[in-house]
Amino acid sequence: MKRASGVLMHVSSLYGDYSIGSFGDEAKCFIDFLSDCGFSYWQVLPFCMVDECNSPYKSYSAFGGNPYFISLEKLKSKGLVTDEELSEYKQQTPYSCEYVRLYHTRFSLLKKASERVCDREQIEGFIDNNKYLGDFCRFMALKAANDEKPWYEWEVESVDEEILFAWKFTQYEFFKQWNEIKSYANEKGIKIIGDIPIYVSYDSCDVWSAKELFLLDDMERPSCVAGVPPDYFCSDGQLWGNPIYNWELMKNDGFRWWEDRISHMFCMFDGVRIDHFRGISSYWSIPASSETARNGEWKMGPGKEFIDMLHTKFPEKLIIAEDLGEITPDVTELLDYSKFPGMRIMQFGFLSYEDSTHLPHNYINNCIAYTGTHDNNTLLGFVWELEGDMRQYLLDYCGYTGDDWNNGYDTIIQCLFASSAGIVILPIQDLLGYGSDTRLNIPGKADGNWQFRITKEQLDGICREKYRHLNELYKRI
Repeated sequence: MKRASGVLMHVSSLYGDYSIGSFGDEAKCFIDFLSDCGFSYWQVLPFCMVDECNSPYKSYSAFGGNPYFISLEKLKSKGLVTDEELSEYKQQTPYSCEYVRLYHTRFSLLKKASERVCDREQIEGFIDNNKYLGDFCRFMALKAANDEKPWYEWEVESVDEEILFAWKFTQYEFFKQWNEIKSYANEKGIKIIGDIPIYVSYDSCDVWSAKELFLLDDMERPSCVAGVPPDYFCSDGQLWGNPIYNWELMKNDGFRWWEDRISHMFCMFDGVRIDHFRGISSYWSIPASSETARNGEWKMGPGKEFIDMLHTKFPEKLIIAEDLGEITPDVTELLDYSKFPGMRIMQFGFLSYEDSTHLPHNYINNCIAYTGTHDNNTLLGFVWELEGDMRQYLLDYCGYTGDDWNNGYDTIIQCLFASSAGIVILPIQDLLGYGSDTRLNIPGKADGNWQFRITKEQLDGICREKYRHLNELYKRI
């Protein structure tokens, strides 16, 4: 793997004036920043709609795009949104995503914009050429017709055609605007890494339109649900509640749904991260009636047959395996078989004094190394909260010899850049040197996540020369 580096930041965290980051000019400015620093990758989180906890890992669709990311300024330039409307929708704070406000107001504005479209033929043609987006738009229109109830409680079978077209409009604009951003990034030498949540939501278009692909009972309810056993993040484990795939049935058609899903992702991104890769080898199956994840059991996943499909259909593509959590020998064997780069999390290397695979001296070229992921504390928050002896061990390991540990921050980052990892990725908070109050997500915690945003002034305050020097020094350009 060619040595390189990048930044992890979800689009929602971009600065802007309308409650959340978008595919506006701010995204291009961030790409310029990456290029100036000598970074080669921008890693994002899932682009799908968020759930009631604002998480993009449990969505109404694995294929549909999040309408919140559509740039209102670009709609205005096309005459679809007025100056008065833009003024009305200005955000109240630039520092966090205003999800409550977005939930209650954004779609109504996008619907107004859709009603001003003069030529609908191009939009209709775009949706007609993508079965999954067409299903998603109808699913959302049916959800509106049924007072936003989950699909298994629907009674109304007809839709409002204008609401249906509004959803078609959002998907057309979403993908059109994103294609412009991705093209700009590629022209600047920046590749985009997307994220594929392994599971989908029960209340989703994916389950509604293909129930046979999931383990449901005679009442069309999940017979078992997904999660992970107790781990570093949560003592009760994590009860995700997603339905589990009918892997045996999926094997019969060569994993066609998965092939379509990943093909869709590679239309949007230059590389993808498969979240919870260990679920391909074996997955934690929890009885649907359980209140925690403690009572689950490991069951065999699709394994090598699934990997063979990926290699056959997507040769030479960057596929990152999120091989974190409880890693058993079968997972290690499957990762070795796949030859996909796994993940190394520097913070995990300093949870004990053992010789962890997450310590930089153990990194191999075929891995992606992070200070932390979106689920971790920020680097500064992590170091701050370490016990004194462990903090000193971390600083000694990274070669910091000063007396004030606050001044050792850059030494830790330099240690990561110097490692043998093919690609190193820093969350945007770690470039800013921010503490735990800017953490993006705490697994198992329902409220207060996914809200962090940067401002233009904060981004401009990062020393671009410092990161270009690190990239040049450690041959990551």
